[in-house]
Amino acid sequence: MPYGGSGIGAQQGGGIDNSMSRYGMAAMVTPIAEVLRDVPVTEKVVDAEDLHVSFVSKDTTVYAVNGVTFSLDPGEVLCILGESGSGKSVTLRALTRLLPKGKTRISGRVHVDGRDIMALNTAELSRVRGKIIAMIFQEPMTALDPVYTIGDQIAETVIRHEGASREAAYARALELLELTQIPSAKRRLKAYPHELSSGLRQRAMIAIALSCRPRVLLADEPTTALDATVQIQILLLLRQLQKELGMSVIFVTHDLGVAGEIADRIAVMYAGRFVESGPVGAVMRDPLHPYTQGLMASTVHGQLKGKRLRTIEGSPPNMEKLVDACSFAPRCPYAEARCLEGVPPEIWPVPARMARCILLEGQ
Repeated sequence: MPYGGSGIGAQQGGGIDNSMSRYGMAAMVTPIAEVLRDVPVTEKVVDAEDLHVSFVSKDTTVYAVNGVTFSLDPGEVLCILGESGSGKSVTLRALTRLLPKGKTRISGRVHVDGRDIMALNTAELSRVRGKIIAMIFQEPMTALDPVYTIGDQIAETVIRHEGASREAAYARALELLELTQIPSAKRRLKAYPHELSSGLRQRAMIAIALSCRPRVLLADEPTTALDATVQIQILLLLRQLQKELGMSVIFVTHDLGVAGEIADRIAVMYAGRFVESGPVGAVMRDPLHPYTQGLMASTVHGQLKGKRLRTIEGSPPNMEKLVDACSFAPRCPYAEARCLEGVPPEIWPVPARMARCILLEGQ
């Protein structure tokens, strides 16, 4: 199924020039080789194996993530794509253990930059968050503290993780606001979150996430609440900064156009499992899993312009009931009786392409 590109994808490469030095880039960011000199060198920046996350209450258990395995190379952008409720955001939060204590059960192995996240105590985890792995949240108005200025919130992160003086921390904060292209950056340092537009708040959130030069950036649908023009600007900015800083990024979205704009590799998630993964171009040109095919058919792109879009019949499964079968089978137009006999294994028809579908067996 060829993919003609969305309006967002068509904008790739425009809108932001490459002259980052004019924003004090050299003064703010140590060359990446020097940044990484004092941290362990690992082949994979993120390595998760058989990750399970469930939420437990008196009445029920919600099985949010059910055996996710993936890795992330240095400088790579992985996009996790899927419907709301598929487990995307929970997977991100599990990487930093930002989940409610006492109500969450996590199992599996998660290594970030060579550190066993599941084995870290509270103090060790606090040092890793922000310094090694940072996160951009979906709604900055709820993530930013309303009683502190933007400058105070950036400076606090720098002081806590790097022991910088208050003066040096505020100088870093100003450079970060300029780096993220916030106009009148010096004046915005003294602004409170409610005094900024949604687009500027999101840029401020990005500045906070980048304040300590993390190796891994997690972005949880950071453009969902923005209008189309601002969304494109934020996506282009994130991609540019990722290249300049050499970060690895995991980007969560339900938007195929956003995935095509930002990702090197896509992992399609359904009912807490990755059902397909591969290079972004290959997955969009030739989706292997019926769910990915359904997502493509229900999205406006080149060959479908002017035509009636198809829908994926049915509803997502109840995550309170973990089924030992293909979770997509009740909605799949190609389902067979054997689809209900167990969870389909990962099938790799070609190198770097994976799909959980028994129809691919033997290919």
